Amino acid sequence: MATKLSVTLKHSPIGRPLNQRKTVVALGLRKMQMTVVHEDTPVIRGMINRVKHLVEVTVVEAE
Repeated sequence: MATKLSVTLKHSPIGRPLNQRKTVVALGLRKMQMTVVHEDTPVIRGMINRVKHLVEVTVVEAE
């Protein structure tokens, strides 16, 4: 079974470069403290790496 990543927006993207703001939106994060769950894929890992200073990531074991 594939692992999943829980991504939580911890810091505001206001005042950040446009590419970082768009990456946060592409991850599905709209509000502070909002959490989304994504499959652990290289694409998602790359997006998280781009905004790692704004988000908190935890690994969720799939059922």
